[in-house]
Amino acid sequence: MDKNVVLIGLGQLGRVFAGGLLRTGHTVVPVNRGDDMDIVAAKWPEPALVLVAVAETDLHSVLANLPPVWKNRIGLLQNELLPRDWIGHKLSEPTVISVWFEKKKGMDAKPLLPSPAFGPAAGRLVTALGALDLPARTLPDAASLEWELVRKNLYILVSNIAGLAVGGDVGSLWNQHRDLAEAVAADVLDIQDWLTGREHDRLKLVQGMLEAFNADPLHGCAGRTAPARLKRAMQHADEAGLSVATLRKIARDQGI
Repeated sequence: MDKNVVLIGLGQLGRVFAGGLLRTGHTVVPVNRGDDMDIVAAKWPEPALVLVAVAETDLHSVLANLPPVWKNRIGLLQNELLPRDWIGHKLSEPTVISVWFEKKKGMDAKPLLPSPAFGPAAGRLVTALGALDLPARTLPDAASLEWELVRKNLYILVSNIAGLAVGGDVGSLWNQHRDLAEAVAADVLDIQDWLTGREHDRLKLVQGMLEAFNADPLHGCAGRTAPARLKRAMQHADEAGLSVATLRKIARDQGI
């Protein structure tokens, strides 16, 4: 079995996956910012996986410039990820993992929930994380993957956007500002339904979000990327013609 993995991006998450892959006997070929991917692809044209570990703001520029020989070997792990993101770049069967561990500089990775993965190299990533004692699991089908991605988006966007209004942690958000959290969740799910082209089970998704809240109730709400996340959500809502009244009020209050 081929044990070569190209890793595009060596930030906090990229380094975690590199460590797990190395522990499971893989050769990791790093691609740093500014490296010529075509040169790397000429030397490593048929890796087992090309894991794109760049930030979500850099994802589309990386995918737009992928060497053609890598396009059927891609793995993705970004937040705010949905099928339209890879379909738009003609990537038909990527390996995708929804990361449910937190990694900050100078700290060990902290898991909240098992990270679900689907695609040709899903088992490889699950095994690599397991070597680091980070729980992960494979998913049975693409529909399960989409649900997991929407759940992660709901968690990220509700905690960040509602956090702009009230601050604090996710436990306090739900226990002390539940009306706000539920209103933000409803708006976020309106956007997610539009982005995916289907209506989702909202009760089940909110329950999934709460599972993550309860896994780490002291997790802070609004991180440094929160304003940008709200701005992207508003752009989607405007494109879709959605009212999202609660998001719009928070955006006005934040000057966004």
